[in-house]
Amino acid sequence: HAVPKCERYLPSMAHHRGQRKRSDDKRFAWADEAVDAACGWREGAREHGAFVVNMASTGCGKTLANARILYALADPQIGLRLSYALGLRTLTQQTGRSYREDLNLGDDELAVLVGGSASRALFKHYAAQAAATGSASTQALIEEDSHVLYEGNVADHPLLSRALANPEIRKLLSAPMLVCTVDHLAPATESLRAGRQIAPMLRLMSSDLVLDELDDYDLDDLPALTRLVYWAGLLGSRVLLSSATLPPALVVGMFLAYQAGRRHYRDNRGQVRTAQDAPVEVPCLWVDEFSAQPNTSASDTDFVKQHAVFVERRVSKLQSQEPLRRAELLAVAIDAQLPDAYFHAAFATQVREACLRLHDDHGGTDPGTGKRVSFGIVRMANIEPIFAVAQALIGLAMSADTRLHLCVYHARFPLLQRSAIEAMLDISFNRRSADAVWRLPDVRRALDAHAEQNHLFVVLASPVCEVGRDWDADWALAEPSSMRALVQLAGRVQRHRRQSPQTPNLLVFDSNIKGIRHGSGRDAVFTRPGFESKRDERFLLRNHSLSKLLDKAEYQNLTAIPR
Repeated sequence: HAVPKCERYLPSMAHHRGQRKRSDDKRFAWADEAVDAACGWREGAREHGAFVVNMASTGCGKTLANARILYALADPQIGLRLSYALGLRTLTQQTGRSYREDLNLGDDELAVLVGGSASRALFKHYAAQAAATGSASTQALIEEDSHVLYEGNVADHPLLSRALANPEIRKLLSAPMLVCTVDHLAPATESLRAGRQIAPMLRLMSSDLVLDELDDYDLDDLPALTRLVYWAGLLGSRVLLSSATLPPALVVGMFLAYQAGRRHYRDNRGQVRTAQDAPVEVPCLWVDEFSAQPNTSASDTDFVKQHAVFVERRVSKLQSQEPLRRAELLAVAIDAQLPDAYFHAAFATQVREACLRLHDDHGGTDPGTGKRVSFGIVRMANIEPIFAVAQALIGLAMSADTRLHLCVYHARFPLLQRSAIEAMLDISFNRRSADAVWRLPDVRRALDAHAEQNHLFVVLASPVCEVGRDWDADWALAEPSSMRALVQLAGRVQRHRRQSPQTPNLLVFDSNIKGIRHGSGRDAVFTRPGFESKRDERFLLRNHSLSKLLDKAEYQNLTAIPR
């Protein structure tokens, strides 16, 4: 009898000005419409739960909007309790910092749980360093107010008095808002030794769930994630899926899992008695930067139709927008039989020519020296070739008036090095203030120390650069692996300044290194990352040339439409 009422005894977020505050920036005003739509479903969500799909484009402020939408759905008398689950440690820290700063939350209100004390310490170190040097301005966006509601006496609760005696469980349960890697919550669905499922189960029972970038997980992870959504429905939580590139099948599958969980919740804890075979009508809400579409879905057929209506409306809006990322395919002319050293040198030559073209088309002018400067990303599909390509790129001759500044970035750096690289890149690619980049010490030093007229600042990166990094590059060059990867990389171009280009600012090689090496054989080329698999020949493509695989309309104006 005590278990279902435990959420009433835990701290929650109520009467919070930051969550209720309307957006000052017109780019984020869509979130106000989404919040208004969520308020209309509040009564229905109390009895039937809620399933929310947020597909706003990258750079539109989804992170903050997700919390505001669930705050609007929560009972004002109880307040919001939220668990924000992500796949990557670094993104977890970033999201936690975003909530902490934008909502002015203290340690007792927001808990950030991420594996590895070293990564936490490094994140704090670089955040403090950025604040000290003035490269990151932190200010409270709202006034201090008492918005944590805490009326329950845990000492009297027969379950929580025992559970919260453990400091690790207290950390997971007590904070109204929890930002964590998904592996902190996944054990809720598994019977583990020593009762390790109890704490995440209580967290899931007492808070809403946000699953961020759900389509970024490997296929092998989907059974566990589907189980998590099913259990969220079973325990009474509301669920929000957040990603600009969610494919329909994934969304429908998660809805079916949630609806199946809600059926058990209704049968065991529902306030209104219904027949066991009565359909489970789940309040659903689809939102993006253009509209908010509320509806009730009682079956997969209903949901598929409503999702299709939302997607069609979204596609027409995306097509009518001025394009921010224009893409073009680049033919790759390399002899597949060349020894590795010569092959990578030939590939690096093509990378150099593409970078110079993009620099000429999209570079800016340093107001201090009049030099032409551009900041770009070269995204490679796999880590192994990066080392050889980087060495070849540095060894290639540049014209007398051009200098290349190269930063290599991938997931296999020792943690200390990777943290330093990420801290530097996060600052360098922050283009919210147009002139700030010219005042950065690293950039200033590079421009003043070298006489060349053209300066290319290039990040040679693995797929780790695609998701979650709040970067705004002038241009990008991609070695392909999946459509999702192209869409996510495009989200790092013109993210802050949003200036529409006249010429392509994203070049995509027609094939990747694996595709060139293996030719037209029946090998898996778009793999790790990519959807092809040697284990299942049904998913092997007959051709690996993008000019054969994609229509021009799918990449020339690169948006999330193909997904």
